Amino acid sequence: MNVNKNGPQKILLLGKNGQTGWELRRTLAPLGNVVALDRKKLDLVRTGDIRRTVQELKPDIIVNAAAYTAVDKAESEPDLAMAINGDAPGVLAEEAKKIEALLVHYSTDYVFDGTKDNSYTEEDTPNPLNVYGRTKLAGEQAIQAVNGNYLIFRTSWVYGNRGQNFFLTMLRLAKEREEIRVVDDQIGAPTWGRMIAESTALILAQGINREQGFKKYFEERKGLYHMTAGGQTSWYGFAKHIIDSIPPENKIVQQVIPIKTKDYSYKAQRPLYSVMSNSKLSTEFQFTLNSWDKQFYQMN
Repeated sequence: MNVNKNGPQKILLLGKNGQTGWELRRTLAPLGNVVALDRKKLDLVRTGDIRRTVQELKPDIIVNAAAYTAVDKAESEPDLAMAINGDAPGVLAEEAKKIEALLVHYSTDYVFDGTKDNSYTEEDTPNPLNVYGRTKLAGEQAIQAVNGNYLIFRTSWVYGNRGQNFFLTMLRLAKEREEIRVVDDQIGAPTWGRMIAESTALILAQGINREQGFKKYFEERKGLYHMTAGGQTSWYGFAKHIIDSIPPENKIVQQVIPIKTKDYSYKAQRPLYSVMSNSKLSTEFQFTLNSWDKQFYQMN
């Protein structure tokens, strides 16, 4: 990736050890000097620390990959989830605007209620069903209210080789159980964290390499975009792909059984349909993410 030397020299990455943050450390490296922080270095609950860190580092770009992502646990920790997902992004947006930095932030398909029967667009009205979705929506709205230079990317069903996610859970259960029961009536698009990271870097590189400068480029394109894998499947369909990819000698599972959401005990309600259209992203930045199954086979 050839990068204009006149582009940004410093990128602040938050959430460096998360499943997407870990990938971003690699994909952002060619774009400039990446200062990557984890929760120990910057706790997003501490708004004063957020302001001080941004003021001291004065980055050209802030990439916020940190989030409270425990969907069920958020039901019993709404204040903590709101502090991290809702309040902190607004503070980051305020500080980014002061220093004319670009803020990149990630949101979720769970801002929707799942009642639509075709792909959600950025113009569709959010209606989250759970605390997690409500806090992520609050973060989006806080950033938009500040109206600085920002890109919000809504992702969905993110997985990878790190952290806690459905993919790793299925790998573990395949070694522990002969039978796995998985919900088959929730439909979405599993998205590999590396694809999110690579897409983010590609978009940033497009702006950095523009003669008019990356700030002007993104001022003209700032806003909310959906960034997910193409296609759709159920959790059951995704589970089958994962299980089938494991060599027989590395698993004991014999059956993957589809069940209904009503037969599974969740603390947080989930949308039954949360597929999102990437048309706006493709039109504006001239590339398309692979379908979820192609991304999975790339990973494996």
